[in-house]
Amino acid sequence: MTQDVEMKDEEALPQAPLPSDSASILQHLKEGASFIEAASYTKEVRRIARAVRLTIQLRRKLTAPLLSAFLDYALLPGSEAHARLAAYLPKDDRHGMEVDNDDAATSAVQAPAKHILPELEIYCYLLVILFLIDQKRYDEAKACSSASIARLKNFNRRTVDVLASRLYFYYSYSYELTGSLAEIRGNLLALHRVATLRHDELGQETLLNLLLRNYLHYNLYDQAEKLRSKAPRFEAHSNQQFCRYLFYLGKIRTIQLEYTDAKESLLQAARKAPFAAQGFRIQCNKWAVLVRLLLGEIPERILFVQRGMEKALRPYFELTNAVRIGDLALFRNVAEKFAATFSKDQTHNLIVRLRHNVIRTGLRNISISYSRISLADVAEKLRLISTNPIADAESIVAKAIRDGAIEASLDHSNGWMVSKETGDIYSTNEPQAAFNSRIAFCLNMHNEAVRALRFPPNPHKEKESAERRERQQQEQELANHITEDDDDDF
Repeated sequence: MTQDVEMKDEEALPQAPLPSDSASILQHLKEGASFIEAASYTKEVRRIARAVRLTIQLRRKLTAPLLSAFLDYALLPGSEAHARLAAYLPKDDRHGMEVDNDDAATSAVQAPAKHILPELEIYCYLLVILFLIDQKRYDEAKACSSASIARLKNFNRRTVDVLASRLYFYYSYSYELTGSLAEIRGNLLALHRVATLRHDELGQETLLNLLLRNYLHYNLYDQAEKLRSKAPRFEAHSNQQFCRYLFYLGKIRTIQLEYTDAKESLLQAARKAPFAAQGFRIQCNKWAVLVRLLLGEIPERILFVQRGMEKALRPYFELTNAVRIGDLALFRNVAEKFAATFSKDQTHNLIVRLRHNVIRTGLRNISISYSRISLADVAEKLRLISTNPIADAESIVAKAIRDGAIEASLDHSNGWMVSKETGDIYSTNEPQAAFNSRIAFCLNMHNEAVRALRFPPNPHKEKESAERRERQQQEQELANHITEDDDDDF
């Protein structure tokens, strides 16, 4: 999400006209700025959110001449903020908008008002940072974002919070792009503390997610969990930030071996994420696939053939197929083939854990197929590679029997694994447990949907209450008047 600011002033000096398309974009930026200006006076944050949505549509079309024209429009030329932001734009393409004399006169009259609205200045910072990032000028974006954060510390207004949350995100993102994310960890903690003291809940959400991302980027899962567990709890205000929080929580839970909670968080994050956020949903699905495999589940094939995700999820589909059939050799081949992809996704450690699940799956298939089989044949079918495969097979079978993965027994004298007859699964409590988990999932989804409902204030009820109070007061006065008349007659 990005955000947009506009003001009712225009540059005083006429310049070469912008192309018609750029002039239209500049007009849209000014329209967004008018939303922010109105929000500043009426204290309606939703207008700023509207300006943000407008800016998202225009982000890829921003150019240096257009931004220069908008800075002259929104900020007083020659001011400190204008000079600081204009320095990041190419000098040869600074100006490019023709302005009428009447508009220039209006600008001269209204120029002092530009210092009254900090929202416009913060918005201009945001636009310049977006332009620098899109132009791959990451070092300049980092410097500009640092200056914006320093400037932002001077403001404590609710109408600035929405814009501030976007600046926090791009501040962290610019440092991540330059490989110096660890440098701002202390500053992010300080900003989170200030946001908590100012009751800026949107800022708290954003900064908490940025801190979790910062820790997880360097595999500091213990520190991330400590921060998450001690951070103030509040109702989520942004669906995007809530999805990110669920994703980071799922990653933490996965590393901590809490696979059931991790699965729920990751699936919920993928389900709640906007459809346009395809990259985010792909990452959620990658981790969710691994977590389900670690739980002993096999994801449905339809998950891997979603539109736009087939190529990205192909390595995980082949990995799932290897786990499903319990082929250890195929599993090793897939892990080696896509090692670079798994390392990039930071899932290599989870795939190492999956080796045990592959062996268990293969052993379960063997126990179902054979009533009695030698340990040498077990080692051969599992394709165990070691100096003493029979001893390893015996150890693996013994552990699987102890954990309840298979129903069998070991005949040490003859070197056999003897499988027990499989009973009727419907005579056990497993179907009831599966049915109960599905009911719990549906009830949880229903409760979340009810909590997510938002009802606008009902002015009719307030009006009816006021009329009812007024009518009761009139009736009371009338009763008192009648009582006084009766006393006089008596």
